[in-house]
Amino acid sequence: MESRETLHDSSQSQTGSSQAAKTDLSEPAGSSMQAGPLASPGESINPFAPDDGRYVTLEEYWSRWYENPYPDIDVSYEWNNGRLEAKPSHNAPQLDLCNWFLQLLRRYISTFPIAKLINLETGFVLTIEDPAELSGQRKAVRKPDIGVILTSNPAPWGGVDRRHFDGVCDLVVEAVSDATPAEVLRDTEEKRRNYALAGVKEYFILDPSGEHMRFYRLIAGGRYEEIQPDAVGIVGSEVLPGLQFRLEDMQRQPDLEKLALNDVYSGYVLPGYQIAVKRAEAAAQRADVEAAARQAAEQRLEREAAARREAEERLREMKAEPARLRRQSS
Repeated sequence: MESRETLHDSSQSQTGSSQAAKTDLSEPAGSSMQAGPLASPGESINPFAPDDGRYVTLEEYWSRWYENPYPDIDVSYEWNNGRLEAKPSHNAPQLDLCNWFLQLLRRYISTFPIAKLINLETGFVLTIEDPAELSGQRKAVRKPDIGVILTSNPAPWGGVDRRHFDGVCDLVVEAVSDATPAEVLRDTEEKRRNYALAGVKEYFILDPSGEHMRFYRLIAGGRYEEIQPDAVGIVGSEVLPGLQFRLEDMQRQPDLEKLALNDVYSGYVLPGYQIAVKRAEAAAQRADVEAAARQAAEQRLEREAAARREAEERLREMKAEPARLRRQSS
């Protein structure tokens, strides 16, 4: 499916086709677990996500459901404290916005290589303190639309043996899923609480309609506070210093070349392009100055030539005057 392939570029380039890391959360060496329809008599099954709501262990999830369990169905499952949750597909405006924002992050990291990206099909593990659980903790595996992992993050990422991230992303971006009220609540409430409790430093919710567009920053007590845009509608990140964007551009989604020449984005978007444009502008200005100088020189030469012709004509007239006077007197 094109939408998943587009957003999967960053993750795919970093993980390759390697095997999972052997950690306490890695998939087991083998599993005979087979997926079958999750259905009770009289219940309807979503044909595009037949295992949504199924309860499986984390080991079973890594082995059978972390990657697409069906060759003929494009479905991606997250794991939430034992229950499979199908990750809804996005519509075209949501994908456009998410891919546009992904371009900004890629440009930032290209200019300031202080982080790596995961997206869409790459999961990371949330460990959340929960007294209601016998273990005192609950776990979830989320596959963010975009995840940012700083190079200073204590958990390693980028090795060929990694299929999922064992640490906590420093920044998570989700394009809101709004086909049902339950999907909206999952992104805006449940994931927001869980990401905060797990220690995700910033959480951005993208929404092309603007209704659910929110940007959060982690504060003391495992809570998020909303990042408010400044007086001209610019939002900035602390996780990625210097990353900033204008809210109205989330709707217009200008090309990178236009952003590179805008003061809001010029600090990290295509600095090489900016230099080339400035050099071209300077060369054009020099050419204009030189052309103006040549024109002025040509005009000066024309004036000088006209002055010489006029002087020569007067000289001829002065030389002819004595002869004219003699003819008159004779």
